[in-house]
This record gives sequence, structure tokens and C-alpha cells, in this order.
Amino acid sequence: MANIGLLKHQYEVLTDKTSKILGLVAGFGSGKTYTVARKAIILANDNPGCDGIITEPNYPLLTQILIPEIIKALVEFNIKYDFNKSDMIFTLYLKEPTRIICKSLENYERLIGINAAWVIADEFDTTKSEIAYMAFIKLLGRLRVGNYRQFVIATTPEGFRAAYKIFIEESDDSKRLIKAKTTDNIFLPLDYIQTLKDQYPDNLLQAYLNGEFINLTTGSVYSYFNRDRHSSSITITNNTPELIIGQDFNIGGCCSVVYIKTGLNSLVGVDEFTSNDTKGIIENIKQKYPNKLITIIPDASGNAQKTSASQSDIQMLRQAGFKVSVNSRNPAVKDRVNITNNCFDKNTVLYNTTLCPKTVKALEQHAYNERGEPEKFSGAATVDDWTDAATYPLAYLFPILPKTTISTFRLT
Repeated sequence: MANIGLLKHQYEVLTDKTSKILGLVAGFGSGKTYTVARKAIILANDNPGCDGIITEPNYPLLTQILIPEIIKALVEFNIKYDFNKSDMIFTLYLKEPTRIICKSLENYERLIGINAAWVIADEFDTTKSEIAYMAFIKLLGRLRVGNYRQFVIATTPEGFRAAYKIFIEESDDSKRLIKAKTTDNIFLPLDYIQTLKDQYPDNLLQAYLNGEFINLTTGSVYSYFNRDRHSSSITITNNTPELIIGQDFNIGGCCSVVYIKTGLNSLVGVDEFTSNDTKGIIENIKQKYPNKLITIIPDASGNAQKTSASQSDIQMLRQAGFKVSVNSRNPAVKDRVNITNNCFDKNTVLYNTTLCPKTVKALEQHAYNERGEPEKFSGAATVDDWTDAATYPLAYLFPILPKTTISTFRLT
């Protein structure tokens, strides 16, 4: 078996065999996924012949992060195994063949017929709160076999969501919560902590760096925006070589927010306009900004969406001669909100408040709904449409970097 060094919180999680419900709440880069992959093997080894379940919030996280980490751990521990890719099931050849069933927590109902010895839910709070909590209740009831039964939750805190309810509001003797900070991980690259500080506003660092439960969804979505502080008098001139346009698509009211790049990591919003459809967007841009290099950063769903023709919105923009910068899909809404608030916190994005009145008003007025999500409005060119158009370029140009995890333990 492999000898590997462990951080204190990792050791505590991996050696706990008495807590029925065990939680690890920690900052980014604290080694959570590394820990749960090894914890799964330990639980399988201690409950031979019994099924175990390990989850991520969704299928991409399973295939891109968790399953490769489990395979690394199995190689480290020199355990023979098979992996059924279609069913997402590992079979470990221990004292008896023992299965690790890998599934999406969002589809927990597919698991409620399984009798298991243990369940592990990684990135638990990334799943919608009501789904995560119901999955916890349902899957807890499936722990019916094995030498010792345990439900393990690992997550970065995302406000007062399901993990907070389970370990704080409903705390009892069956539960143990282990907390850790990003700075506890001595194996991280030297610049990782500073990278987090550069990417997130100060209040979010309490959650994402220190692993603390804080309210992430109170009041205004873009709470770091201040009309006076983030005001600029910059305008488009004959010497302005390039314009960056954030684009939201809506039949009857497509919102466009126009930026000038003023530095390596800084933008100023200098104009805004609406169009009835994609054809109208093209006509408006060509009329308003002749002889300018145009880069459009739109809603990624425009790859499939059609507001005015048989072609997709993005295909039409490219065919019109514009450069279109877009990823295959939009980032998570909370990531886009965090990126935008960080830009306001660092003063890297400003607006000409005279020329962008609707954008500025939307940034001031966009609030969270009762579910803790940014409010969505019906109709075209509404508050959320303007904030979407304003923030797509920020999320594309200043993305949040991948989180870092690390390694090591010895299975005996």
C-alpha cells in the first residue's frame, strides 16, 4: 500500500469509524475530493461485499473530477478493480467483490432501491438545497448493511443551505462536523491563496477560503456595485479601435451592453441598446459603430437559440463578420455573480452612467428571490436581461480558475 502524507482534517475524516453522519466543510483547494475518493475505498475495504454510493452534484463532475480521483487512489493502494463505464460502477476485488456506485446527487431517486453500507456526497451544497436535503434523507434510509454504516458529506459552504441545516440547525450526537481552511493545505502552490483573493470579493473569502457558513444571497445580487464609485466619463471616440459587446438574446428585446477595454483586466461600459431580434442586433451594430473592430460575447445558449431565422443567433453574428467569443456553455450563475462582484470590489469594471442608464439601474435593482436565486422576470429587456448582457463578458474575460485538490493516505 502507498504511504502518503495527510493534512489534519483529512486524517480525521479518513479514520472516523464511529460518526453516523460525518461532514467536511472546507475552503477551495483543501483536498476534499482527494479525501472522499480515499474515504470511499476505506469504507469499501471495511464493508466487504456491501455496496457503497458516492455522488457528485452532476454527471460532468463525476466523469471529469471524481472518477479519475478514485482511479488514482485505487492505483495508489494497489487494489484490483473493474469499472463499468455505462453503469458508473467500480467493482473492487477485496476480501469479496465490493461495488462503489457513482451517481449524480441530482438523480438520487435512481438510488433509493439500493441497500448500502455507506454514502458519500461530494460538493454537497452545489446541488440545489431542497434536492440535496431530500437526497440526504432518502439515502440515509438506505444504510442497511455492512460492519459500520456512515453518511459522509464534503462541501465548500454555499451559504445557509443543506449542509448548514444538517450540521448546525439539526445538530445531534450522531453527527460530526470537521471544518478546514484553504490555508491548512501546506501542499498548495505558493500563489494559490493570492489567486483566490484576486478572484473573489472579501465576504466570499470567508466561505471559499476559510470554510465558514455565511449568507451569500441577501439583498442585491450585485451588492458590490456602487453608482458613484463605479462611474466613468470615458466614451467611444474615433481613436477607439475595438468594442466588446455583451449580448443577451430575447425575442422582442435583445439587450446589448458595449464595453471598451481600458487595461489588461479592466473594462468600461460606454453604451447600451436593444434590438427586436438578431437581425436587428446586426443592423444596430453596423449603423452605430462603423469601422470598429467588434467582439461579441453572448449568452452561450445562442448557439442553439433562434430569434429571427433558421440559423442560430451566434451563427448569424459570425456570418455578419463579427468576432464572437463564447464557450460551449455558460458558467454557473453563482460563478458569474461572484466574478462580477469581484470586478466591482477591485474597481476593474466601470460604467459611463449617463450612456448606460438601464444597465446601471439593473445592476442596482437585481435582487435575490425567496429561493436565494437571482430573480428572473417575464418579458423582454427586463432587469435580469440587462444584467445578463452586462456580465457575460466579465465571466468570459475574467473566469474563475479551477479549484486545486491534493493527495495522500495509507490503507491498512
